[in-house]
Amino acid sequence: MEKYQLRSGFTTGTCAAAAAKAATAMLLAGNHLKHMKLVTPKGTEADLPLFHVVIKKQEASCAVQKDAGDDPDVTDKALVFAAVQYFDGDEAEALKTCYRYDGEGGSSPLFLTAGEGIGWVTRPGLSCPVGMPAINPVPRIMIFQSVEEARREAGYEGPLRISISMPEGKKLAEKTFNSKLGIEGGLSVLGTTGIVKPMSEEALTATIRLELHMKAVAGDKRVILTPGNYGEAFIKETLSLSMKEGVTCSNFIGDAFGMAGAEGFDKILFAGHIGKLIKVAGGVYNTHSKYGDRRMEILWDCVTAVRKDREELKLTILNANTMEEAAGILKEQGILEPVMEEAVHRIQNYTAQWSGGKRVEVVTFSTANGILGMSEGAEELIRLFAKGATHREITGG
Repeated sequence: MEKYQLRSGFTTGTCAAAAAKAATAMLLAGNHLKHMKLVTPKGTEADLPLFHVVIKKQEASCAVQKDAGDDPDVTDKALVFAAVQYFDGDEAEALKTCYRYDGEGGSSPLFLTAGEGIGWVTRPGLSCPVGMPAINPVPRIMIFQSVEEARREAGYEGPLRISISMPEGKKLAEKTFNSKLGIEGGLSVLGTTGIVKPMSEEALTATIRLELHMKAVAGDKRVILTPGNYGEAFIKETLSLSMKEGVTCSNFIGDAFGMAGAEGFDKILFAGHIGKLIKVAGGVYNTHSKYGDRRMEILWDCVTAVRKDREELKLTILNANTMEEAAGILKEQGILEPVMEEAVHRIQNYTAQWSGGKRVEVVTFSTANGILGMSEGAEELIRLFAKGATHREITGG
């Protein structure tokens, strides 16, 4: 059977550039267009239909509908609008909220800003300056060059102002990491190749890397890492800590610790459900099931390190369906605590190696039994995180 090929789509940046090019052409020529072609940075030609075309004397606008292909992108099917108008304002004033592009061949500058649904940058560390629209460098160049091409074809050399908007952007942004990254008010205009590839491991690890980088740029020296939703809930409800201090690393445990070490975090709290963390105790770098499932074997190895005379338990543990069930068996045998102590010690050793020797404290838990194990310095580090949160609430820092 032929394997199904996932369909690629176009980035928000490509949609914005196509809409801006079309709006420019319609403003300068006065003709309605039904679609617009452009070539993405990757060399792929996009021929995108236009919606909501409006042409006025001083301004033209239109929209391109985002098509993310088979990628589960929250912006799929959202409309990306561009409005282009003749510019006769104060350039110095415009630069407070606009990016500038100096025209080619003696043409006047172009100015680019954001309208409804596009976020604004409030924290350093991103590829856009603080106080400016969250329109990343590659999409900015795409938009400017597309508008410049349309302006040149029309024989016009005067200045223009471009505004990109996404009416659904503010609502859609709630489903993204934007607020955690310091982007307020809407979505980012993203893209490096102009093409959306279906979600890959590279995309996920890039998100983790960016979150860690943002925290490092903000001056943080400690961070919480957790694999997923169970860990997040545990951190909030049981440890009474905020995930503002945390980064969710999914199955990319080893990668996340390597990134945290490279960013200079010197204290890392690693908290998660034993079903995930027991794999780390066996040195499993990526805990996705496609790389294998050795949970019970790793747990049994921890058991034998604690008690050599427990061979009769071997089949019971190895045949357990879940770590919750296995933990219950160990609890009945009265050896849950020392086995978890051994597992935590191993987790601590591996994660410290992956982070380049940083201080890592570990807390693991189960739904039925709560906290199962904590490394020796975990309580102290938890208090530091709690103290830091209290300080921020008082100072607003």
